[in-house]
Amino acid sequence: MTNSLHAPLIVDVAGTALTAADRRRLAHPQVGGVIHFARNWQDRAQMCAMNAEIKAIRPDILISVDHEGGRVQRFRTDGFTRLPSMRQLGTLWMHDPMRAVAAATAAGHVLASELRACGVDFTFAPVLDLDYGESSVIGDRSFHRDPRVVAMLAQALVHGLLQAGMASCGKHFPGHGFVKVDSHVAIPIDRRSLKAILVEDARPFEWLAGTLAAVMPAHVIYPKVDARPAGFSRKWLNEILRGKLGFDGAIFSDDLSMEAGRYIDGQLLSYTDAALAALDAGCDMALLCNQSVGDGAPLDELLGGFSVAAQNGRWTPDASSEVRRRSLLPATSALPWDALLATPRYQRAVAALSRL
Repeated sequence: MTNSLHAPLIVDVAGTALTAADRRRLAHPQVGGVIHFARNWQDRAQMCAMNAEIKAIRPDILISVDHEGGRVQRFRTDGFTRLPSMRQLGTLWMHDPMRAVAAATAAGHVLASELRACGVDFTFAPVLDLDYGESSVIGDRSFHRDPRVVAMLAQALVHGLLQAGMASCGKHFPGHGFVKVDSHVAIPIDRRSLKAILVEDARPFEWLAGTLAAVMPAHVIYPKVDARPAGFSRKWLNEILRGKLGFDGAIFSDDLSMEAGRYIDGQLLSYTDAALAALDAGCDMALLCNQSVGDGAPLDELLGGFSVAAQNGRWTPDASSEVRRRSLLPATSALPWDALLATPRYQRAVAALSRL
């Protein structure tokens, strides 16, 4: 186990079993997390075995996944419950608000308990973006257009996650729902004023500042606030999110491999420089996803670049960031799958979702 003062990098692995290259990267002192995708899933036994091997290499590593419900659900077979989209919960709210709150709690509990039974520590959920009906990349991942409904349902889902011992991550601060452009393939620009954003899109982040364990900023430029995307902006992360809104949890960068993930001040940065810029702006952890497939050269570039940056003083470990990273690790042991299926709370939650 590493004694690194700060392990801020989140990487991925290539397939359904660790390769020698995966093991080498996971042992790097600045790697603090791994993120899984659908390609890493074969079945529960395989996922449990791979995660156990990852923890054997790095007991303190944060094993994560983008597993929200609806179309963003990485594991769907071998007993995993098909979770509703967040929009389904928002639609239910319009007919029966209290049933929608109960369903959101049930969704969070099922989501987290099933993941934890397979050795996953953390999911990047819930989405707090507002549903303006314009964004194809957000779409039905959003609970609702009304920030009050988003906050209430997100809080209920976070409660369900906590029931299963899993932390939460609100995304994409201060809001990705207003822009049409998909930040995976282009650079979205939201030209509204800071005041307009704070009274609408950022409201769920403000209301849940004391509830969320982590936040992920958007790869969106808000030029009336800062020329840099939110995830690279000290103004957004330090002055507004931490200062004005009072958030004191962990901050993740969004994926630095996305089209909008490395453009700063009109320049396309290297993966190393992009990660350093995100950390310098106030992120605690930087994600580089889907780069282990093939020769993994981008990941090796990042890890090598970080080693050099640490040696020459371009990057200094941050003990506070490391405390925030470790706070996301589950504090309790997970129930094995068969034991989970026998618990009344899980049975009730699955039954509630089946009635949606």
